[in-house]
Amino acid sequence: MAESALLHAYGYLTQPEIRFLDAAVERLIPTDELGPGGRDAGVTCYIDRQLCSAWGTHGRNYRVGPWLEGTPEQGFQSRLTPQEIYRIGIQEINAICRARHERPFDQLQAEKQDEMLKALEKGAVDLPSLSSKLFFDLLWRNTEEGFFADPLYGGNRGKVGWKLIGFPGVPSSAYKDHLDNPEPYRAEPVSILDIQMKQAQTDAQGFAKHVMLKQEGRK
Repeated sequence: MAESALLHAYGYLTQPEIRFLDAAVERLIPTDELGPGGRDAGVTCYIDRQLCSAWGTHGRNYRVGPWLEGTPEQGFQSRLTPQEIYRIGIQEINAICRARHERPFDQLQAEKQDEMLKALEKGAVDLPSLSSKLFFDLLWRNTEEGFFADPLYGGNRGKVGWKLIGFPGVPSSAYKDHLDNPEPYRAEPVSILDIQMKQAQTDAQGFAKHVMLKQEGRK
Protein backbone atom coordinates (compact mmCIF):
# COMPACT_ATOMS: atom_id res chain seq x y z
CA MET A 1 0.00 0.00 0.00
CA ALA A 2 1.32 3.46 -0.91
CA GLU A 3 2.36 5.75 1.91
CA SER A 4 -0.39 8.27 1.06
CA ALA A 5 -3.01 5.51 1.24
CA LEU A 6 -1.70 4.40 4.63
CA LEU A 7 -2.03 7.95 5.93
CA HIS A 8 -5.75 7.93 5.10
CA ALA A 9 -6.62 4.30 5.98
CA TYR A 10 -9.40 3.60 8.49
CA GLY A 11 -8.89 1.44 11.55
CA TYR A 12 -12.15 1.60 13.54
CA LEU A 13 -15.02 3.10 11.58
CA THR A 14 -17.20 0.92 9.35
CA GLN A 15 -18.31 2.04 5.89
CA PRO A 16 -21.81 3.13 7.05
CA GLU A 17 -20.17 5.14 9.86
CA ILE A 18 -17.73 6.72 7.41
CA ARG A 19 -20.59 7.75 5.13
CA PHE A 20 -22.50 9.21 8.09
CA LEU A 21 -19.52 11.23 9.30
CA ASP A 22 -18.52 12.41 5.83
CA ALA A 23 -22.03 13.80 5.39
CA ALA A 24 -22.19 15.30 8.90
CA VAL A 25 -18.81 17.05 8.91
CA GLU A 26 -19.54 18.46 5.44
CA ARG A 27 -22.68 20.10 6.81
CA LEU A 28 -20.84 21.38 9.89
CA ILE A 29 -18.01 22.86 7.78
CA PRO A 30 -19.40 23.04 4.24
CA THR A 31 -17.43 23.50 1.06
CA ASP A 32 -17.86 27.06 -0.22
CA GLU A 33 -16.05 29.80 -2.12
CA LEU A 34 -13.42 29.93 0.64
CA GLY A 35 -12.31 26.34 0.12
CA PRO A 36 -12.97 22.66 0.87
CA GLY A 37 -15.23 21.60 3.72
CA GLY A 38 -14.98 18.97 6.41
CA ARG A 39 -15.30 15.94 4.13
CA ASP A 40 -12.52 16.86 1.71
CA ALA A 41 -10.35 18.07 4.60
CA GLY A 42 -10.32 14.48 5.91
CA VAL A 43 -12.10 15.17 9.19
CA THR A 44 -13.61 11.66 9.22
CA CYS A 45 -10.14 10.15 8.94
CA TYR A 46 -9.00 12.33 11.84
CA ILE A 47 -11.92 11.09 13.97
CA ASP A 48 -11.08 7.49 13.10
CA ARG A 49 -7.45 8.02 14.17
CA GLN A 50 -8.58 9.38 17.52
CA LEU A 51 -11.00 6.51 18.04
CA CYS A 52 -8.16 4.05 17.41
CA SER A 53 -6.07 5.69 20.12
CA ALA A 54 -6.19 5.40 23.91
CA TRP A 55 -8.50 8.42 23.86
CA GLY A 56 -11.07 6.43 21.89
CA THR A 57 -11.24 3.70 24.51
CA HIS A 58 -10.63 5.94 27.55
CA GLY A 59 -7.57 3.82 28.13
CA ARG A 60 -6.13 6.34 30.58
CA ASN A 61 -9.36 7.37 32.27
CA TYR A 62 -10.94 6.25 35.53
CA ARG A 63 -13.92 4.17 34.45
CA VAL A 64 -15.54 2.93 37.65
CA GLY A 65 -18.75 4.65 38.81
CA PRO A 66 -20.74 6.12 40.35
CA TRP A 67 -22.05 7.74 37.16
CA LEU A 68 -23.67 11.02 38.17
CA GLU A 69 -24.82 13.98 36.11
CA GLY A 70 -21.85 16.36 36.15
CA THR A 71 -21.53 20.08 35.54
CA PRO A 72 -19.84 21.49 32.40
CA GLU A 73 -16.86 22.44 34.57
CA GLN A 74 -16.35 18.79 35.56
CA GLY A 75 -15.73 17.68 31.98
CA PHE A 76 -16.68 14.40 30.37
CA GLN A 77 -18.92 12.28 32.62
CA SER A 78 -20.40 9.57 30.40
CA ARG A 79 -19.79 5.90 31.16
CA LEU A 80 -19.52 5.38 27.39
CA THR A 81 -16.18 5.68 25.63
CA PRO A 82 -15.84 7.86 22.51
CA GLN A 83 -15.75 4.65 20.45
CA GLU A 84 -19.07 3.59 21.94
CA ILE A 85 -20.63 7.03 21.59
CA TYR A 86 -19.90 7.16 17.87
CA ARG A 87 -20.87 3.55 17.15
CA ILE A 88 -24.10 3.60 19.13
CA GLY A 89 -25.00 7.18 18.25
CA ILE A 90 -24.60 6.77 14.49
CA GLN A 91 -26.61 3.53 14.52
CA GLU A 92 -29.46 5.07 16.49
CA ILE A 93 -29.52 8.33 14.50
CA ASN A 94 -29.63 6.37 11.24
CA ALA A 95 -32.51 4.29 12.64
CA ILE A 96 -34.47 7.47 13.39
CA CYS A 97 -33.72 8.87 9.92
CA ARG A 98 -34.97 5.64 8.33
CA ALA A 99 -38.14 5.72 10.42
CA ARG A 100 -38.84 9.34 9.47
CA HIS A 101 -37.52 9.52 5.92
CA GLU A 102 -36.94 5.90 4.82
CA ARG A 103 -33.21 6.44 4.35
CA PRO A 104 -30.07 6.88 6.51
CA PHE A 105 -28.61 10.26 7.41
CA ASP A 106 -26.03 10.35 4.61
CA GLN A 107 -28.76 9.89 1.96
CA LEU A 108 -30.95 12.74 3.18
CA GLN A 109 -31.11 16.09 1.44
CA ALA A 110 -28.86 18.76 2.93
CA GLU A 111 -31.82 20.57 4.50
CA LYS A 112 -32.94 17.43 6.33
CA GLN A 113 -29.37 16.75 7.48
CA ASP A 114 -29.17 20.28 8.89
CA GLU A 115 -32.46 19.80 10.70
CA MET A 116 -31.20 16.62 12.32
CA LEU A 117 -27.87 18.17 13.34
CA LYS A 118 -29.61 21.18 14.89
CA ALA A 119 -31.95 18.88 16.82
CA LEU A 120 -28.99 16.83 18.06
CA GLU A 121 -27.25 20.01 19.19
CA LYS A 122 -30.29 21.02 21.22
CA GLY A 123 -30.68 17.55 22.73
CA ALA A 124 -34.07 17.33 21.05
CA VAL A 125 -33.57 13.85 19.55
CA ASP A 126 -34.56 11.02 21.88
CA LEU A 127 -31.82 8.44 21.35
CA PRO A 128 -32.38 5.17 23.25
CA SER A 129 -28.87 4.82 24.67
CA LEU A 130 -27.29 8.25 25.07
CA SER A 131 -27.89 11.98 25.02
CA SER A 132 -28.12 13.39 21.51
CA LYS A 133 -26.42 16.56 22.76
CA LEU A 134 -23.53 14.48 24.11
CA PHE A 135 -23.13 12.93 20.66
CA PHE A 136 -23.30 16.28 18.87
CA ASP A 137 -20.89 18.00 21.25
CA LEU A 138 -18.31 15.26 20.71
CA LEU A 139 -18.83 15.35 16.94
CA TRP A 140 -18.48 19.14 16.78
CA ARG A 141 -15.38 19.15 18.98
CA ASN A 142 -13.71 16.49 16.83
CA THR A 143 -14.75 18.24 13.62
CA GLU A 144 -13.04 21.45 14.71
CA GLU A 145 -9.95 19.52 15.76
CA GLY A 146 -9.80 17.57 12.52
CA PHE A 147 -10.15 20.65 10.35
CA PHE A 148 -7.36 22.60 12.08
CA ALA A 149 -4.97 19.96 13.50
CA ASP A 150 -1.66 19.12 11.87
CA PRO A 151 -2.25 16.86 8.83
CA LEU A 152 -0.10 14.31 10.64
CA TYR A 153 -3.29 13.28 12.47
CA GLY A 154 -5.30 12.53 9.33
CA GLY A 155 -7.34 15.71 8.84
CA ASN A 156 -6.65 19.22 7.51
CA ARG A 157 -5.64 17.71 4.16
CA GLY A 158 -3.77 20.14 1.99
CA LYS A 159 -3.61 22.31 5.12
CA VAL A 160 -6.93 23.80 4.05
CA GLY A 161 -7.84 24.83 7.60
CA TRP A 162 -4.54 26.64 8.09
CA LYS A 163 -4.77 28.36 4.70
CA LEU A 164 -8.27 29.54 5.57
CA ILE A 165 -7.10 31.42 8.67
CA GLY A 166 -3.55 32.25 7.55
CA PHE A 167 -1.77 30.00 10.05
CA PRO A 168 1.82 29.21 8.96
CA GLY A 169 2.12 25.95 10.89
CA VAL A 170 5.46 24.81 12.30
CA PRO A 171 7.37 27.84 13.70
CA SER A 172 10.15 29.49 11.71
CA SER A 173 13.19 31.43 12.88
CA ALA A 174 12.08 34.07 10.36
CA TYR A 175 9.50 35.27 12.89
CA LYS A 176 12.09 37.40 14.69
CA ASP A 177 12.77 39.37 11.50
CA HIS A 178 9.07 40.16 11.16
CA LEU A 179 8.38 41.48 14.66
CA ASP A 180 8.45 45.15 13.67
CA ASN A 181 6.79 44.63 10.31
CA PRO A 182 3.19 45.90 10.26
CA GLU A 183 2.32 43.58 7.37
CA PRO A 184 0.71 40.18 8.14
CA TYR A 185 3.10 37.24 8.22
CA ARG A 186 1.94 35.30 5.17
CA ALA A 187 3.73 32.04 4.41
CA GLU A 188 2.92 28.72 2.80
CA PRO A 189 1.95 26.57 5.81
CA VAL A 190 4.39 23.87 6.90
CA SER A 191 3.16 20.87 8.88
CA ILE A 192 4.95 18.28 10.99
CA LEU A 193 3.95 15.80 8.30
CA ASP A 194 5.64 17.93 5.62
CA ILE A 195 8.90 17.80 7.56
CA GLN A 196 8.64 14.06 8.26
CA MET A 197 8.01 13.34 4.57
CA LYS A 198 10.85 15.66 3.49
CA GLN A 199 8.41 17.98 1.73
CA ALA A 200 9.65 20.98 3.72
CA GLN A 201 13.09 22.03 4.89
CA THR A 202 14.33 22.99 8.34
CA ASP A 203 17.25 25.14 9.40
CA ALA A 204 20.15 24.15 11.64
CA GLN A 205 18.04 24.83 14.76
CA GLY A 206 15.17 22.64 13.54
CA PHE A 207 12.83 25.52 12.65
CA ALA A 208 10.81 25.29 9.46
CA LYS A 209 11.96 27.26 6.44
CA HIS A 210 8.89 29.16 5.33
CA VAL A 211 8.22 30.13 1.75
CA MET A 212 6.69 33.59 1.94
CA LEU A 213 3.59 34.41 -0.05
CA LYS A 214 3.27 37.62 -2.03
CA GLN A 215 1.25 40.31 -0.34
CA GLU A 216 -1.98 41.10 -2.19
CA GLY A 217 -1.60 44.01 -4.53
CA ARG A 218 2.18 43.64 -4.65
CA LYS A 219 4.42 42.12 -7.28
